[in-house]
Amino acid sequence: MAEAHQAVAFQFTVTPEGIDLQLSHQALTEIYLSGVRSWKKRIVRLKNSVITGVYPASPSSWLFVVIAILATMYTRSDPSMGLIAKIQEHLPVSQSMSTQCQALLSAVLFSTMLWLLLIFTMRMCLKQLLCYHRWIFEQHGKMSNTTKVWVALVRIFSGRKPLLYSYQGSLPNLPVPVIKDTVKRYMESVRPLMDDTEYERMAKLAAEFETGLGNRLQWYLKLKALWSSNYVSDWWEEYVYLRGRSPIMVNSNYYGMDFLYVTPTPIQAARAGNSIHAFFLYRQKLNREEIKPSRIPGTVIPLCAAQYERMFNTTRTPGEETDSLQHWQDSDHIAVYHRGRYFRLKVYQAGRLLCPREIEFQIQRILDDPTPPSKGEANLGALTAGDRTPWAKARAKYFSSGVNKRSLDCIEKAAFFVTLDDDEQGMRGDDPAASLDNYAKALLHGKCYDRWFDKSFQVVYFSNGKKGINAEHAWADGPVLSHVWEYTLATDCFQLGYNEEGHCKGEVDSSLPRPQKLNWEIPPECEEQISQSLAVARALADDVDMHVFAFRDFGKGKIKRCRVSPDAFIQIALQMAYYRDRGTFCLTYESSMTRLFREGRTETVRSCTNETTAFIRAMEGGEAADVCRRLFRTASEKHQHLNRMAATGAGIDRHLFCLYVVSKYLGVESPFLKEVLSEPWRLSTSQIPFQQLNLFDIIRYPEYVSCGGGFGPVADDGYGVAYSILGENMINFHVSCKHSCPDTDAHRFGERIRKALHDLLDLLGPNQKEPNNTEERRPEVKKNL
Repeated sequence: MAEAHQAVAFQFTVTPEGIDLQLSHQALTEIYLSGVRSWKKRIVRLKNSVITGVYPASPSSWLFVVIAILATMYTRSDPSMGLIAKIQEHLPVSQSMSTQCQALLSAVLFSTMLWLLLIFTMRMCLKQLLCYHRWIFEQHGKMSNTTKVWVALVRIFSGRKPLLYSYQGSLPNLPVPVIKDTVKRYMESVRPLMDDTEYERMAKLAAEFETGLGNRLQWYLKLKALWSSNYVSDWWEEYVYLRGRSPIMVNSNYYGMDFLYVTPTPIQAARAGNSIHAFFLYRQKLNREEIKPSRIPGTVIPLCAAQYERMFNTTRTPGEETDSLQHWQDSDHIAVYHRGRYFRLKVYQAGRLLCPREIEFQIQRILDDPTPPSKGEANLGALTAGDRTPWAKARAKYFSSGVNKRSLDCIEKAAFFVTLDDDEQGMRGDDPAASLDNYAKALLHGKCYDRWFDKSFQVVYFSNGKKGINAEHAWADGPVLSHVWEYTLATDCFQLGYNEEGHCKGEVDSSLPRPQKLNWEIPPECEEQISQSLAVARALADDVDMHVFAFRDFGKGKIKRCRVSPDAFIQIALQMAYYRDRGTFCLTYESSMTRLFREGRTETVRSCTNETTAFIRAMEGGEAADVCRRLFRTASEKHQHLNRMAATGAGIDRHLFCLYVVSKYLGVESPFLKEVLSEPWRLSTSQIPFQQLNLFDIIRYPEYVSCGGGFGPVADDGYGVAYSILGENMINFHVSCKHSCPDTDAHRFGERIRKALHDLLDLLGPNQKEPNNTEERRPEVKKNL
């Protein structure tokens, strides 16, 4: 218990002679240095707030304006047209101040007001410029003169060296679509999925809604849009994520994988040492806002960065009716799980971040610790894997006071969660395909009790040096997590590195206190609830069928040579694979981002279109190749158009979702909205973007590619498909479904995808004559999980 005593700054004992006070100088030093570090962060945060607050100007520009105004005054000209004199007349100053000082102070006040007005004007101009979206619909290589002028103006008004959050105040609000347009686009999206009778019935419901209740709901929604930064995001977070009562494991959380072909070190503790250090380096850059603002690839267009704010020091807290997200400004420790025990590992010592070698040393201490788990501790994490309401009740009853609350606080307030897994994972052995499938399942759900699914993200380190990440979905979408994951992978291998023995570089401070094992007092009633949650979680996990494969026959390079959007190519291939697998088409969810707008998250692209189904029926029906190619081009153009519409705020599903929420608040029923919101997504897809190309040289180091990530099936009788396009010659797929459905099989569907990709390339291959009037469009807006 030495480490526990070190955490106590003073002790006192009451004796007959008085009070004997004993101070711990080491603990007081730690408290002092922790306070210094905290104040440094506050100062940096204040400085960044000022810089962001005056962006696109800079604080130094204020001095320039003041000097310019004073210079014109000394030339006996009045740039204020009498305003400086008016300010001087009304200055509440002492009579002892000279007239010259009063004039100087008035000029400074006028200069400050002029400076603020200029900032406001520049910000409003930039905001209006960012409302222009015609550029995204223009053909590649055929930029209009209007767009050229617009790009130049955006560059001018964007300022220099923006911080991560500099653009937040200039991003436009998400517009509310016209209800007539949304209903029209919805009816078009369901036409290939309904017969004539069903379609006519739905058209009647839609018409009644559009001319009746819809207008009333739309009025309230427009009122919300005027009042809030984003009319969708808060309701989406609450009703789609936080109010869900089923397990978030598999159903909501998603995962990311390590390098596919490379394991930088086989030493588990060393891999954790470098990786954990890299995560905290990223957090330092995040706190200082030194991360470059995200932009649409190949453009000057900024994306919303609001989701980055809750990346670290965040947890999802269960509630009986709805969960909540708790975020703390800072945390100097991580929570670590190993063999049924939980530890608190401080990563700061004497105000400094531990070096990778020191973190490795501390992780190894945990691995070597022989202490057995406390009674009921081993399966405690299963509470976060089961249903939410039982976990909320158990938390309130057994973890709201005493030692259990202190230990739970250590986990929930940690920067992030770490699991040291005893298993080996990755692409290994005689059956690499099966090992990748097991790797995916280990990251998606593990053993159900050896993860903490409520944390914003958790990193899993396997015994052979492989690692992976699992993330809670409510706080952010896939691209934000992918950004930090890419950074840590690159920093781990290319910047920090390992010595010849595979250990982290650096020296160890031998005085480091041991990681603190968390204590628990779990009563039998709580153990019973843990067992019940574990049973629910295991049933869910055992039902998941995963198939992960790297498609290396061709990639983005060959697809682009066919003058086709890679995303449209893959989406049409997925539709073809599903049709061949099930003999029918289904409602398809493809995630597209809306981060062109403030606090934007995602919108749905309904990829199963009339054009796509017409092409697939022609292909399967043996139509001539020229006919099929023409239909494919039409389907591809339609898909790209829908993607652009969704990204620019003209999607279907978020608008209808918010109208449905308004109807619930008003206590009115809409048969149309009820039917729309109850439709199952039997094919749910998402592209995992590869964002930081500057961190990886895939040409020089082709083996340093990640296998991407994935998620669980959305529908009990459907498929979940995540894919990532890496370099010019590789596409990774993660396919999920459920064993309990006799009609689905992840491996079979994977084979269907492979076959569909080859069939499309054979149809569109470079040896085929291409129409001259078809151009590849501008860079696409990437997808989110």
